[in-house]
Amino acid sequence: MSVLGNKLEVKALDIQILVVDDDEQIANSIQKFLQKSDFHVDVCYDGDQALELFYDKNYHLIILDIMLPGINGHELLKELRKIQDTPVLMITALEDDDNQLKAFDGEVDDYVTKPFSIPILVKRAEALLRRSGVLKKEVCIGSLTIYPECYKACHNGTDMQLTPKEFDMLFLLARNKGKVIGHETLLTKIWGYDFEGNEGIVHAHMRNLRNKIPVNIITTVKGVGYRLEENA
Repeated sequence: MSVLGNKLEVKALDIQILVVDDDEQIANSIQKFLQKSDFHVDVCYDGDQALELFYDKNYHLIILDIMLPGINGHELLKELRKIQDTPVLMITALEDDDNQLKAFDGEVDDYVTKPFSIPILVKRAEALLRRSGVLKKEVCIGSLTIYPECYKACHNGTDMQLTPKEFDMLFLLARNKGKVIGHETLLTKIWGYDFEGNEGIVHAHMRNLRNKIPVNIITTVKGVGYRLEENA
């Protein structure tokens, strides 16, 4: 545990990272270095397997190569963004502008060309996890404070009695403050890809969550989803 500014940074074994690269030596080396920092790391070597893992598991970060057997990295990123906003760090030997622009247009979070320093790559990964709120002991947005470690949320210092699903929804919105999170994304991220229910359960839980927050800080974007206002 280290100090980041005035906040504590937490490295926990429940942080899940997926490394996708057809070069097994590179993938395994990245895995080894990340595990030294106490992260849980899965590795796969082809795009088809990676796509299955996207649906089977919720990752906090994905490190993704472009040139892969099966589905390539650009297509994987496109499929991932349909269901998740997980930070993606793209690693590739392709350093031309077209591939980089295509990756950023696909909402990649960082882009690193090979060869690279693995220790520096790990630091970039940690930076993305900090930015997404995963490595922070607390996430503060105005008068709202969220403690991911203990599934606790407070407003103006007063605890909000949230169910696990309500907390997951609030934390997802907080990590993406100011952005609209779609109904399908909420359903998939919170209840899982195999959940057989419909969007009605999202609306019901959101209604309960709003009732537990003293002020109206969650905006409904009709027909699309929900957004947590930046000045909570």
